[in-house]
Amino acid sequence: MQDKSLRLIADRFKVLGDPLRLQLLHLLKGGERTVSALVEATEASQANVSKHLQILRRAGLVERRKQGLMAYYSILDPSIFAICDLVCGRLSDQYQADLAAIDRMHAGD
Repeated sequence: MQDKSLRLIADRFKVLGDPLRLQLLHLLKGGERTVSALVEATEASQANVSKHLQILRRAGLVERRKQGLMAYYSILDPSIFAICDLVCGRLSDQYQADLAAIDRMHAGD
């Protein structure tokens, strides 16, 4: 792979490396929402939510639709959830294995 390609891939992972951005994506998975609704759901400041939505938008993951004074955001690239599902599935598997190991350890007491 070329350096430019690797840099683009790394940038995509950086976008996903923030808990608030992941929360926003999760909320938008359920459908289009206003900035106000996202602020209320996340309990983050409007400035913070707007900043993270712009990062997601520049990365091509969400899109914005303006209607009057309202801005509505929705998922532009639903393939992003395949990555999230893969990571979540792996974390779940690891968590279950850790719990089983703890159970075995306590059973030996």
